[in-house]
Amino acid sequence: MKADCLFCKILEDQIPASKVYENSRVLGFVDIHPQAKKHFLFIHKNHSKDIVDMMDSSPDDVKDIYQAISEFSKTQDHFAEGMRVVTNMGPHAGQTVFHTHFHVLGGEDLGRFGK
Repeated sequence: MKADCLFCKILEDQIPASKVYENSRVLGFVDIHPQAKKHFLFIHKNHSKDIVDMMDSSPDDVKDIYQAISEFSKTQDHFAEGMRVVTNMGPHAGQTVFHTHFHVLGGEDLGRFGK
């Protein structure tokens, strides 16, 4: 845990979140600034700053997150037509919280990715 990290504070229940999934390694919760009809964030309970840091320090954490997303998505009717999973790395990519996180978006036609 990192003391000044927003997502670590959520993990420590210092900041409330609308949790949708949790196991011993991963937490999923509703994004407070949704970019789709359904928008969730999935984080590992081990702190890393981005996907490269996670792969360098704990590559199994990526598998844990994708396994959690898979389990969660199977329980959600709104993902029947598909979903998008995205992670941002660095400010130019739009990362604003530097705890590796994966956006899970769906519930509507998301169209093509990018510009």
